[in-house]
Parts: sequence; structure tokens; C-alpha cells
Amino acid sequence: MEITPEDFAAANRRAKVQTSAFPVAVAVRYDRRISRVVITLSSGLELAFSPHDAEGLEQARPADLQDAQISPSGMGVHFPHLDADLYIPALLEGFLGSRRWMAAEMGKRGGKSVSAAKSTAARENGKSGGRPRKIKAI
Repeated sequence: MEITPEDFAAANRRAKVQTSAFPVAVAVRYDRRISRVVITLSSGLELAFSPHDAEGLEQARPADLQDAQISPSGMGVHFPHLDADLYIPALLEGFLGSRRWMAAEMGKRGGKSVSAAKSTAARENGKSGGRPRKIKAI
């Protein structure tokens, strides 16, 4: 597929709209003291989050997070040691990964919850033989 000058101009227009709608990253660092990735935005807002809560950074060691780079557009942060990228608009919307990854993370957290209703349901399921066995495909 060839990119035409019109395609290029349209992409630049979309980028201008995007950058006017969201502040861009102006600085990024890993703060070892608080174990957080800190991204400073052009609006003055600082985002700080645990790398273990972001897709692609879950298993990162502090040394892996040291040389983070801001993308030329300012809309992304790249972690070269991990070959991982974060998209600033998604971070501002509260997404630290793809929808599928976020759903899996929420499921993990929900599965760890403890409640009287969950305990009662587990006991009732156990009385009727428990969870059915999975049938293996041959």
C-alpha cells in the first residue's frame, strides 16, 4: 500500500486534532523511592503509577525503566529495554493496557475477593459435585 500526499496530509490533520485534545508528555522518569513511573504532561499534571499495573511493564525491574523515551509526538512513552510502549491518551482515560489485558487484570482482582456470598456459593457448588471436569479434545 502506497501512502499518497493526501494520506499524509490527512494523518497530520488528525494528529493536530489529537494533540490539541490531550496534553503531551514533556518528561518521563522512574522514581525508585516510590516505585512509580512518573510522566509529566505539558499541562503540568504528573501521572504516577506502578509499572506492575501497566501492560508490558508487569515484570520490569527498576533498571529496565530507567531509559524511557517520549515519542516525537509526545503522545507516547517507549521503554527500550522492554520494547514496550504506553499511549498517553489511554493513560489519561485510565487504561494501562489493551482492553483484553485490562479485563484479565480486573478478573484476577475480582477472583481474589472474599465475601460471604462467594463462600456460600462455593459450598453449595461443592455439595453438588463441584465444578464439572473439562473434556479434553482428542
